[in-house]
Amino acid sequence: MPGIAAQIKSSQLLLLLRVNARHSWRKLVAIRSQSSLLTGIISLFVAGYLVLAFELFFHGLKFIAKFPGLGAVLTERLLYTLFAFLFALLLLSNLIISYTNFFRNRETTFLLSLPVSNGTIFRWKFIESMILASWAFLFLIAPLLVAFGLVREVSWDFYPLTVLLIGLFIILPGVFGAALAIGIGRQLDRKSFQLVLLFVALVLLAFVAFWWKTNPVDDDLLDKRTLEALDRLLAKTRFTMFPFLPSYWLSSSLLQWAEGITNNAVFFAGVLLSNTLFFGGIAFTKFGNLFYNTASAVQSRAPGGGLKFKFRRAERNSQTPGALETIFAKMTWFEPDTRAIAVKDLRMFWRDTTQWGQSVMFFGLLGAYIINLRNFTHQLTSPFWINAVAFLNLGACAFNLASITTRFVFPQFSLEGRRLWIVGMSPMGLKRIVQTKFWLTSSLSLVVTLGLITLSCYLLKMPWDDVAFFGAVVTVMTFSLNGLAIGLGVLFPNVKEANPNKIVSGFGGTLCFVLSSVYIIASLTLLVLGGGGYHSHSDWVISSIVAFVALSFVIGWLPMQIGLKQLKNFEV
Repeated sequence: MPGIAAQIKSSQLLLLLRVNARHSWRKLVAIRSQSSLLTGIISLFVAGYLVLAFELFFHGLKFIAKFPGLGAVLTERLLYTLFAFLFALLLLSNLIISYTNFFRNRETTFLLSLPVSNGTIFRWKFIESMILASWAFLFLIAPLLVAFGLVREVSWDFYPLTVLLIGLFIILPGVFGAALAIGIGRQLDRKSFQLVLLFVALVLLAFVAFWWKTNPVDDDLLDKRTLEALDRLLAKTRFTMFPFLPSYWLSSSLLQWAEGITNNAVFFAGVLLSNTLFFGGIAFTKFGNLFYNTASAVQSRAPGGGLKFKFRRAERNSQTPGALETIFAKMTWFEPDTRAIAVKDLRMFWRDTTQWGQSVMFFGLLGAYIINLRNFTHQLTSPFWINAVAFLNLGACAFNLASITTRFVFPQFSLEGRRLWIVGMSPMGLKRIVQTKFWLTSSLSLVVTLGLITLSCYLLKMPWDDVAFFGAVVTVMTFSLNGLAIGLGVLFPNVKEANPNKIVSGFGGTLCFVLSSVYIIASLTLLVLGGGGYHSHSDWVISSIVAFVALSFVIGWLPMQIGLKQLKNFEV
């Protein structure tokens, strides 16, 4: 009987895998048949990224390798640091996606009502969550590892070994992320747990902001003892060399194999394999019932539990206006229906912990980095490097904003779901609703981006006219990226899907991120070629600024206008 039960569970899992793989393939084919032009644009962008990233990594690693002794040390430390941080990001990504996929997913609820074992449902959702969380990681590091292999002139067997080790590596953060998602889902409604979680988050942010400081190196040490100076500069990355980190096993195995030390490489690969089999086996055999109990607790949880923030009303049936209603009621320059839509969207966003949690994570990491600019600004004495760091900060903030708008702003229209026909029949109409969403998301994101850029320029001790220039640039970018996301969200809706992760993973979400990335790269290129736009008033500088404004206007205004026109013929 146990053997028959195991065969049934295995066949159920294979059926789920086969059906979803076939469904994904059909969606891909359907997308290709809908618009060959857009599919070609995305394919060109992907190919362009792979080629450009490979060229940058290859020439960078080749430049570092020119320094005898020092190049090898620096390359190894870079790999250890890269994989350590990628492991942490994979863990966070798996935690967020697993929580949504396990407990906020209609497919999961549907599967739990079928004669399918709890373990089978967990295994399928675990595999799906791990793939969604890890595909970008694989896409990003592929050019780096190929460039590393070519610079080190490794043998052909390095590449299949790398694929195998990366496949084993991504399983561990998937298991740990799923375990954390189950634990958090079970305890999330407890006030004590929420307070502890909030306290830990604040402590970690303070740790990153105030402890992660660079060690200043004097000129005498740089001239006489290069290795010692490098070790002091990289002192805060020593934790990546901790031998119990999975990233250490992966990096050590790759580096040892590249050096031809196969015994040590096989040893670290065996350590990674054994831990993956151990923790993966526990997850596949023991997490099924834990997942079901947590899902049952989450679905049966009474609404409004947990911490009582002022965004919520004290009594569920009370007619007393909440804090948000009170704040927006004072904004009399807006129409009452516009204020009501804004209050609704803000409250829905606040209730979804996974959404605002990801936003805090994205901009929190960027904010921690910007705060630490004060620790090494005294080492930036050249105006060229100060401006270079300022433009790099602008690019980092813009790409963070592109990720946020693609992830949260693009699905806003689709998340209204089949209720859109009700909203469309209201006096307000779909057009004003979309416009309200645009101004609301643009205003909120502008507060964050403008604050980060202003803080960055202030810590770099830049003149106030330079601060005003970068503030104006990030303001234009904020409205353009939000307009692009809102417009494409209307042009490529998916009202049948309630999971924002799957809405973003579709063709429209991919196109939104591609166009956002192209726009940011083109804008930075124009501004940098124009000399920043604040040192002179030559025709070239003025032309670059005019081109940037025109590009931003087209990117932000055109999709928005096309989307608003399509609303006239929109059918649910």
